[in-house]
Formats: sequence, C-alpha cells, structure tokens
Amino acid sequence: MFKGKLKKIDIAKNLSKKTGFSINYSKKIIDDLIEIIIFDLKNSRLNLKNLGSFKLIKKKERIGRNPKTKEEFIIPTRKSVSFTPSEKILKNLSKFK
Repeated sequence: MFKGKLKKIDIAKNLSKKTGFSINYSKKIIDDLIEIIIFDLKNSRLNLKNLGSFKLIKKKERIGRNPKTKEEFIIPTRKSVSFTPSEKILKNLSKFK
C-alpha cells in the first residue's frame, strides 16, 4: 500500500506494471486523461460512471486572516473543483478499515 503523497509518476508506474505499457506511454495516458477532465470541467460538470462527478465551483472574494500574525487580507475570487464519489466507490471504501 502506498504511504505519503501520491504523485503522477507513481500512478504511471502502477499503470505500467498492470498493463505492460511503458512508463512514458502510461504518463501520456494520465496526462491525456487530466487534459480531458479539465476540458470537460469548463462546462462546469463532469460525471464519470461508477467513479463520481467533478463540479466547477466559483468562490467569491472574501477576507482571510494569517493565523500567526492575525493580519487580514483579501482572498480573490477563484474557481475550484469539487469531487463527489459515486455510491459504488463509497461502498467499496467502507469495506476497508
């Protein structure tokens, strides 16, 4: 089992090991998948059957605070991505302890 931060190269190596593809080809597949997700998210929502849905969220400008210095600053408007896993994923995750 992987511990720590999962990197794109780790996913590529795992994909390469399972499929027999080269690591470079696996990295290309992952990069293309990420590119497709980003392109489809521009329409604000992407549903992947049996995986979940990605949703584009527009956050408004707000006041933030540095917890160390208590200095206030403005956090500008930005876009963020929300992921909601499918029921199948949640059901499979609940089997692990």
